[in-house]
Amino acid sequence: MTEVLFYHLEHGRLEDVLPSLLEKTLERGWKAVVRAGSRERVEKLDGYLWTYRDESFLPHAAAGDGSEQPVWLTDGDDVPNNADLIFLVDGAQAVTPSLGEFTRCVTIFDGRDEDALTDARRFWKEVRDAGHEATYWKQSPQGRWEKQA
Repeated sequence: MTEVLFYHLEHGRLEDVLPSLLEKTLERGWKAVVRAGSRERVEKLDGYLWTYRDESFLPHAAAGDGSEQPVWLTDGDDVPNNADLIFLVDGAQAVTPSLGEFTRCVTIFDGRDEDALTDARRFWKEVRDAGHEATYWKQSPQGRWEKQA
């Protein structure tokens, strides 16, 4: 079964946490797909991941770019890089992916957004009902992830 991690943002933005999570993914030798809720969000993430830190390089691509990159950004269900891990952001969990394709799924949701909380709760139930292992992580005021369940 796929390991599913729920990351509850309370003190930061997606842009504050996604690059480091992607870096850790690549350090493990894994490939990732980041599925966003809209094409506009994919384009913003694509631009941001090129510039988020001067001393770092995060190889990635989006539709129209090279699909062989270890990080693929999309708003669809395409996974051309044979990713080990899927990140679901900005409501992308509203369309439940075929989790069996992945070793791990990380859903990141904004705890200050009621719709995002509702979607995350629904997805938690779906994941648990399907028999996947699910853990819930909450962001501390210092930005660290603390396991809650």
